[in-house]
Amino acid sequence: MKRPTLHSIISFLFRNLTRYTVIDGDNVPAQGPIILATNHMSRLDVPLLMIATPRPHDLVALVTDKYKANPLFSFMVRVTGSIWLDREKADFTAFRRAIEHLKQGGMLGIAPEGTRSTSRALLEAKSGAALLAEKANVPIVPVGISGTEMANTEWLRLRRPPIQIRYGMPFMLPPIDRADRETSLQCNTDEIMCRIAALLPERNRGFYTNHPRLQELLHPTIEIR
Repeated sequence: MKRPTLHSIISFLFRNLTRYTVIDGDNVPAQGPIILATNHMSRLDVPLLMIATPRPHDLVALVTDKYKANPLFSFMVRVTGSIWLDREKADFTAFRRAIEHLKQGGMLGIAPEGTRSTSRALLEAKSGAALLAEKANVPIVPVGISGTEMANTEWLRLRRPPIQIRYGMPFMLPPIDRADRETSLQCNTDEIMCRIAALLPERNRGFYTNHPRLQELLHPTIEIR
């Protein structure tokens, strides 16, 4: 099966089994390398991202290798050319492949939390996404996905779950301070996650609910001149 066929099948299923909406999809640049940094609360998130991005043809995702035993996910990874990631170690092979894809002008999807949240809210993120953005030197588009965490419950009630995928504005992270690498990397990771949190309903913000940077994003100071 080729990628367009897979895309059509997944799109058909989401259109008929859910009520999903895409908000501010035009925030994704029409071309050029970009990292899509998203939250992850459901196994539906990756296939949803595949059909709800304005650039489905060149999206490659970093997918945890714990899904290798899942026939459906293994099939999707093969068809889309996505990259298996061993999250139990520093997977330099996966990082090299991801950077190569970005250097070719592609789009990379990554969940900075490193795993699926079972709490229906954001977990504390790992630093991999910030490190990858530093190495590749490309913009990041934050993505907030909500509603997928309730899909199974709604289906059991014979309802089509409302799902929302919202795109934020592209941004660049500041260079990592080599004099204090750990602190700088943490600040960049928090920046990514707070921008994702700002796109989510309050119930899904989890670990970052009270983060000062999130409050700045939600309530920007208005300067009067």
